[in-house]
Amino acid sequence: MVDNNRIRKVKMLILDVDGVLTDGRIIWTSSAEEMKFFNVQDGVGITLAQRAGLKVAIISARKSKVTEIRAKELKITEVCQTTESKLVAYKRLIDKYKLADEEVAYIGDDLHDLPALRRVGFAVAVANAQDEAKQVSHYVTEKNGGKGAVREVINMILKAKGLWDKAVEKYYM
Repeated sequence: MVDNNRIRKVKMLILDVDGVLTDGRIIWTSSAEEMKFFNVQDGVGITLAQRAGLKVAIISARKSKVTEIRAKELKITEVCQTTESKLVAYKRLIDKYKLADEEVAYIGDDLHDLPALRRVGFAVAVANAQDEAKQVSHYVTEKNGGKGAVREVINMILKAKGLWDKAVEKYYM
């Protein structure tokens, strides 16, 4: 069972890309264009989170034009695509927004996510994450990365914080 007190403190959600926002596949066309598969419901969830006042950021270990396009489409302004430690990027984000570790949720799936997962207030591993990521997480999603796991977590956060009605009211008018 998830500790709702832990979730209620969340002000920022940080997402990995490959294996979290996507199913982890990277497709190269014959013209060397990269393709990834994103989940539409995850995108709607990100919009709901932003509408409710949560900050959303991306930290990816890979630089990808496709990631930039998806982030722009979702109005995610904090996008760090880096080869340096994800923890360095994480620290920059929390310093910039003056957040404490317990005010951050992070969704990851692999070894490079471990430093951030160990530090944040609400650490989440997707269902198909590596065991090491699952072991340090407070919650493991029912859904796989790229298959609605991000939406699952966002719904949980919004409901625990009492922000669900505010986030979805537009759809009931």
